[in-house]
Amino acid sequence: MLQSTEARTGTAIGEAWPESTAAEIAAAVQSAADAAAAFGATGAVQRATLLRALAGALEAEREALVALADRESGLGLPRLNGELDRTAFQLRGFADVLERGDAHVFIDDAAVAGAPPAGRPRLTRVRVPVGPVAMFSASNFPFAFSVLGGDTASALAAGCPVVVKGHPAHPELSRRTAALAQRVVAEQALPAGVFQFVQGGSIEVGVALVNAPAIAAVAFTGSFKGGTALAKVAAERPRPIPFYGELGSINPLVVLPAALAKGAEKRNELAATLAGSICMGAGQFCTSPGVIVVPKGADGDAFVDAFAQALQGLQPHAMLSAGIRSAFDKGVARWRESALLKPLLNDAAPADAATPRPYLAEVSAADFAATHDLHEEVFGSAALVVRSGSVDDTATVLEAVGGTLTVTLWGAEEDSIETRHLVRVATQVAGRVLFAGVPTGVAVTAAQHHGGPYPASTQPFTTSVGYAALDRFLRPVALQDAPTWLSDRQGVPC
Repeated sequence: MLQSTEARTGTAIGEAWPESTAAEIAAAVQSAADAAAAFGATGAVQRATLLRALAGALEAEREALVALADRESGLGLPRLNGELDRTAFQLRGFADVLERGDAHVFIDDAAVAGAPPAGRPRLTRVRVPVGPVAMFSASNFPFAFSVLGGDTASALAAGCPVVVKGHPAHPELSRRTAALAQRVVAEQALPAGVFQFVQGGSIEVGVALVNAPAIAAVAFTGSFKGGTALAKVAAERPRPIPFYGELGSINPLVVLPAALAKGAEKRNELAATLAGSICMGAGQFCTSPGVIVVPKGADGDAFVDAFAQALQGLQPHAMLSAGIRSAFDKGVARWRESALLKPLLNDAAPADAATPRPYLAEVSAADFAATHDLHEEVFGSAALVVRSGSVDDTATVLEAVGGTLTVTLWGAEEDSIETRHLVRVATQVAGRVLFAGVPTGVAVTAAQHHGGPYPASTQPFTTSVGYAALDRFLRPVALQDAPTWLSDRQGVPC
């Protein structure tokens, strides 16, 4: 059963309702499959109009939707209003991309007379929508990574119907947003199968959706455990399908000596910025810094002291669900039990406290690199300070992480052999490398890449944020000696 709950008190609101049955999931997927051909053949203008209408409908119902999101998530009205703005911006951004012709881009190689290899037929490389996409909503962003978030926007822009699975952490918001989307689809005179919605908190619902024969791809943002389990299901189907999973990461932030050589005022400013990033959203961002690499020595000691003090003064808000809070508490307890870690901030909240306390501990670079358990994400306001004695130590720490959404390098402004080495390693393990600021906050733009080597994501060559996300749902096809009527479509599928 699903139940809307007041996040701040745990009080149930209204009546509970059942999750989607196997028959309902099958019907939703079939409806999407029935709509796939017609929707895939729509032009850029029609799909752009749909996306802009969805953005407008969200904004028109802002007051009610944001209040409901706040009730179910406890994230606060300023944060949620900003998130709704981002969601509308994404939808309109993909509409702009469509109108520029990016979805229907094609390569046309004219025929060359003669025998191969010099001679060739005319070949036109186009892209076609893959078909119905299963989209799993995330818990930590009730708008931007949920029912009408980036995955839905990019799939619709590509011409793929979506079957959205709402997240049980905000179930009433999810079904209200889905109803809004279904109304807009109907107003646009599009088939109902263009947007379908299922819901449930059980494993069976997710597995049934991924296993549905007509589903052609899956977009997932969530936990490592849940994502890897569903990726296995997608890979073991009779007809395997791509699983685009963004699974979170520990996002190392490296403080190089040059960043600490700018005086105490700048050092304290950096420490405060970092502490704020770790506590932003109670640490429930997939890009929250979880590993802070700091050089040994007096400057490094002073930075760590300032950082711990800044973190001590912050109080994260309540976490999104009892399950997320439980996982955070267990992760911190595991760190507390490690003989390798030196606690720096360890004032645990009482077991019945509504809000957690930040946690910070220190470990040597060698111990961190050699201990796999320390590479696992603790989702929340917790981090490890890793003390490094050299550039090689720092590189070893980054390599031990294996795969991450982001790496941040503070103090890499000057070119040197050592700096180039660290940049090279950072680009090998991360999908985004920052040289200023903090990784929390992911811009929606053409150059963005939100993904990274496993375990950060299952498909590191693709992004789940930014306009290149469209590429996940378009498959290349070469047309050889196509007739004029087909060539005249300029890459638009028929």
